[in-house]
Amino acid sequence: MTDERPVPVAGLRERKKRRTRDALLRAALLLFISQGYERTTVDEITDTVEVSQRTFFRYFANKEEVAFAVQDLVESHFLAALRARPADEAPLEAMRNAVLAAWDTVEEAISDVVPIDLYMRGYQLIESTPALLAVHLRRSTELEEEIARLIAAREGADLDTDPRPRVAVAAFCGVMRVTGRLWGQGEDTSVAAIRRMTEAYLDQIGPALAADWRRPPVAVRNEPKDTA
Repeated sequence: MTDERPVPVAGLRERKKRRTRDALLRAALLLFISQGYERTTVDEITDTVEVSQRTFFRYFANKEEVAFAVQDLVESHFLAALRARPADEAPLEAMRNAVLAAWDTVEEAISDVVPIDLYMRGYQLIESTPALLAVHLRRSTELEEEIARLIAAREGADLDTDPRPRVAVAAFCGVMRVTGRLWGQGEDTSVAAIRRMTEAYLDQIGPALAADWRRPPVAVRNEPKDTA
């Protein structure tokens, strides 16, 4: 027996709005990647989707906002993973496990909006476009503060008087910036590649803070060994 009850008009309207927003987002990312962020105009994006400029600005304030729309989802996905970490994990351990778990599940987190390969190419675009990278660094500062508040809350620390949450987050986010930059310069732009690099570099925080640097470091490889 099928359910023949009519779908509420409000529900249909919201789904149409979401489809339009997602179509604008996908079109913008494809244009940014194919011809460059700065060369792409709002008119080109709207022409691709066959909507008006007014429709574009109903969903996005400007090109910058659409360029970072999926990144917003990914960052929210990481924050949710961090909130879900067990309370007995130390701060750096919790952040490490959260970011690796977030990379493991990022595809399902964004697949309703864009394909994973389009997001990864868009992320590489951010890392390689000076105008977008400057915005990314500013946004990263804001994200660091949010993570620090979260870490302080889970550890019962006073963020105004205890510097440890911000110090731990600064170390973690510094590694994230390094791995994002190095990954963006490489040929393998897959999720597996950035996850592998992230894990390897995070595991070097302890050795990097150790007093004795005269011992040979553990080699960090950007690519897996060819065992064939």
